Amino acid sequence: MSVSVAVPIGIAALLRDIVFPPSCAHCHCRTGRHGGLCPRCWSSMRFIERPFCEVLGTPFSHDPGPGMLSAEAIAHPPVFDRLRSVALHEGIARDLVHDLKYRDRTDLAPMMAGWMVRAGGEALNACDAVIAVPLHRSRLFSRKFNQSAELARHVARLSGKPFSPRALHRRKRTAQQVGLTANARALNVRGAFAVPESCLPDVFGRRIVLIDDVFTTGATVSAATRALKRAGAVEVTVLTFARAFSGPI
Repeated sequence: MSVSVAVPIGIAALLRDIVFPPSCAHCHCRTGRHGGLCPRCWSSMRFIERPFCEVLGTPFSHDPGPGMLSAEAIAHPPVFDRLRSVALHEGIARDLVHDLKYRDRTDLAPMMAGWMVRAGGEALNACDAVIAVPLHRSRLFSRKFNQSAELARHVARLSGKPFSPRALHRRKRTAQQVGLTANARALNVRGAFAVPESCLPDVFGRRIVLIDDVFTTGATVSAATRALKRAGAVEVTVLTFARAFSGPI
């Protein structure tokens, strides 16, 4: 007869730290706790903070007052209701995205999601469900996991909101967006997403937070938003870890 012995949480954590000492999630130098960055890496992250455009989340060089919109948001209103991102897609933020996406660093997802919950703020508090931008099944098979779904799962857990992993379906395989122009990206993902009939109750009349890892031109999340709004979503907030800009910020 086997006997199981319960190990106190404090002792288990101590043993874990001895075997796997806490280290920076980026440069791997020793730190005081797991799941964070060292002071040097943290200080080099360019977080997106207020003041910014209330719709596109684009940082302003000065504070124009509450509720102000950028010229881009006024001239070209997006199909989604607002965009929020944690940091500029450069340096360490870009490395973290690439490590999660291409190097199977799923251990980074809880840390990155924690920052996304902070960036999501009021939109997450008011939403009814968290949904990830899906991969096509063929790409999911080759990549083994969907980085956006990993982030969404942890964002939902940390914010206490329902995660609806099947509410959005990628019904056609698209080419890689990397290297395509903005127009080519939009054409590439046109009609790529749909809400399955069985999942309509998860979307209809709901406020949705749509999760992706990076916002570049917005083609992918715009196509996904159109599918959600056709299915009756009343509001869609796009929440990403990183945001790419073509010019200086």
